[in-house]
Amino acid sequence: MAQKLVPEAKQGLYKFKMEVANELGVPFTEYNGNLTSKQCGSVGGEMVKKMVEQYERNL
Repeated sequence: MAQKLVPEAKQGLYKFKMEVANELGVPFTEYNGNLTSKQCGSVGGEMVKKMVEQYERNL
């Protein structure tokens, strides 16, 4: 298994994922097997969109 470069990032990304899911109305929990691929993908896509926007603002 690969070593994590920033182990502390896991908790931060989890919090960010839950915030985005809440904004989108996607009911994320510890078990997400009942969600559609579209729902899960929308959360991941929105996370990437927000991270890119933040990066561009900081240029």
